[in-house]
Amino acid sequence: MPLVRRAVLLYAVATFGLPWMASLALAQSYPSHPVRIVVGFPAGGPVDLAARVIGPWLSERLGQPFVIENRPGESGNIATREVLRAAPDGHTLLLCGPVNTINTTLFTGLDFDFANDVAPVAGISRVPLVIEVHPSLRVRSVPEFLALARERPGGVRVAYAGKGTPQHLGIELFKAMAGVDLTLVPYLGSAPALADLLDGRVDAMFDPLPSSIEHIRAGRLIPLAVTARERSQALPDVPSIDAFVPGYEAGSWFGLVAPKGTPITIVESLDGAVAAGLADPTVRGRLAGMGATPMPLSSDGFGRFIVGETERYGAAVRAAGLRSQ
Repeated sequence: MPLVRRAVLLYAVATFGLPWMASLALAQSYPSHPVRIVVGFPAGGPVDLAARVIGPWLSERLGQPFVIENRPGESGNIATREVLRAAPDGHTLLLCGPVNTINTTLFTGLDFDFANDVAPVAGISRVPLVIEVHPSLRVRSVPEFLALARERPGGVRVAYAGKGTPQHLGIELFKAMAGVDLTLVPYLGSAPALADLLDGRVDAMFDPLPSSIEHIRAGRLIPLAVTARERSQALPDVPSIDAFVPGYEAGSWFGLVAPKGTPITIVESLDGAVAAGLADPTVRGRLAGMGATPMPLSSDGFGRFIVGETERYGAAVRAAGLRSQ
């Protein structure tokens, strides 16, 4: 081979290989310092609990602390913005859920497009909602709850974790399908809503099971039904809502995303670590104890899931006529 041609080929290989080699070097040194998992809701809520299940596993697996940081406000948009503006180096992640896909349609003039502006990492878990009441309400079943709501239109106060959240849409759908009028009381997240329900300041809540299950087991709250087609293994004595409002179903899911532009080798490293966690009996046991089931979606699969959820919830938001500034 002529010397000039060989030199050109060697130069081309070296030049085009540089990005791949740099990405590989990043992956091999990742994480090089503590990683932030940003949560858009207060501590103690279902999003926060999902982060606190996967965070310690990632710390152990990848050798650096994965620190949970709560940034509540604007239905999760404050936290999302913070992550999207962070350096795309895998050291700032967002624990996301349905609210992130809902906000794309719910908020007018939103300065980001969630599905297109993140690097999906992995799915973590799914959870149903649980319809629960304060013991003072003196209803112990869905038929009794419906009867009271029809007897006192607008008289039953239902707490929920912010406008446009899965809980909000789930209650609106329930009202429409069951034909009842409920008074909705918004909060910044599940944790403060739950606190007021425990104090009896509101009557009921449709809450993701992880944040309520210990209160239910302790008898501080009365579960009426889970919003899935089947009973939850965590609360086997609580019926499915489908027995009383056929076809109704609601719930939540959680996963990790990174800023767009995060090197694929880092995404794959995180994806693999999450997948290993969801296969680990201890992690699976912690999820099961909270009423959650693993949702082992890879980066590509989770990306497609986010797009599908954005379209599905977009139709629901438009149908309900919900808009927020």
